[in-house]
Amino acid sequence: MDTHSLDVRFYQIETNKRAKGSSYTVRWKVAHKKHSRTYKKSAVADDERSKLMTAHRKREPFDIELGLPVSWSSRAAEVNWFQFAIRFVDWKWPGASGNTRKNMAKALTPATIALLRRSAPAHFDPVKVRTALREYAFNVNRRNDPDRPVPDEVQTILDWIERNSLPMSALEKTEHVDKVVTALSTRLDGTRAAASSVIRNDRVMNLVMGYAIRHNYLKSNPFPKGKGERTAAKAAPAIDKRCLLNRDLVKRILEWIGKRPRRGRLYRAFFATLYFAGLRPEEAVGLRVGDATLPENDSDWGEFLVHEAQPEVGSQWTDTGEVHEERDLKGRGEGDTRTVPIHPLLVEILRGIIKEYDLKPADLLFPGEKGGMLAGSVFRRVWAKAREAVLSEREFNTPTGKRVYDLRHTCLTTWLNSGIPAAEVAEMAGNSVQVLLSTYARCIVGQRADYLKRAEAHQDLPGLAV
Repeated sequence: MDTHSLDVRFYQIETNKRAKGSSYTVRWKVAHKKHSRTYKKSAVADDERSKLMTAHRKREPFDIELGLPVSWSSRAAEVNWFQFAIRFVDWKWPGASGNTRKNMAKALTPATIALLRRSAPAHFDPVKVRTALREYAFNVNRRNDPDRPVPDEVQTILDWIERNSLPMSALEKTEHVDKVVTALSTRLDGTRAAASSVIRNDRVMNLVMGYAIRHNYLKSNPFPKGKGERTAAKAAPAIDKRCLLNRDLVKRILEWIGKRPRRGRLYRAFFATLYFAGLRPEEAVGLRVGDATLPENDSDWGEFLVHEAQPEVGSQWTDTGEVHEERDLKGRGEGDTRTVPIHPLLVEILRGIIKEYDLKPADLLFPGEKGGMLAGSVFRRVWAKAREAVLSEREFNTPTGKRVYDLRHTCLTTWLNSGIPAAEVAEMAGNSVQVLLSTYARCIVGQRADYLKRAEAHQDLPGLAV
């Protein structure tokens, strides 16, 4: 049966009027099969229809199934999605951060499964299929490691996926695009994924589609771009007030941690740094003793010079093979630094652990048990145990202090509620003023009465008759 045809008929553009605005549908038929595409703007719809009609006037054959000129999809038909995804990862990997690499693999894995011709055979464990894709196919370090070849079981799975992956041209059909969109917004158990995960996947797919268009695998981005269509949910920019800790809870948690045997005082100092200085955990673990200026008088304020972050991304995603990856400060230029004040009480705490552990200026301020970087799995476990031990059952079942990062949220909120100008807080926190206010505005309390008194004084009109 012939898959191409010169028999093409075009119809007038249809206007679809809806409450949220109009859309415009281009309709045409190739041989016996009808096709359509809908656009948000009439000019775009008219332009796409003109391109199709120009190709028809040039006597280009159209693909009956896809409804497009054969020349438009020739390269897309030569390469399947899995092969293309591998090429994209190989292109993006050099220079990408460990977290970017990991996020690419997380997004490409469900997309690849959604673009299979048929479901994987029953003898393939679904978890192992995902692991093979995420940890090997989309991990250049593991896929190309000459000393540790890809396990035979994994290679068998990947070979099957390559044979059964749909061609890139499949993305020109709405049903396949819808499958990918659903896969990227759904958890393994079938429930809706968190908004932050969906938005992260959305960003990765934007990069992937941009690469596909630049290298002529696709003519345009097939994924929906309308507001609310591309992501399953909208991530709330503001933090949940319930995650914040009050001073009494922080004090009791830090006291409990400080009494733990062996390294309790060091962990207490680490968490106190997040609470008093508002550092991100990945910034705190990278601090050296020499980065802290600690006055002799414990009643004076000290200062941190923060100049790097050490996010924990996993050894398989870094070029060095280390669990942590040294990065510049978030949102700052290469080599940029920022200074952060050290509360007098924190000065006292830090001076105590420096003396107790005999730390030198070049040493990590919060070393791990073996002298290396403090592991996130360790300090998160310590925090979880402290929270369970100190909080009441009711408090424990709420978001209060559920994440270590909530100590930073508490600090920044406290600074803002203390009347420190937002620009100053943003500088100390390493945020832009816009991000700071959008994140913490709902947590600023107790200042309205003062502001209204100031406004009253400036707006007063003495002697005005009532």
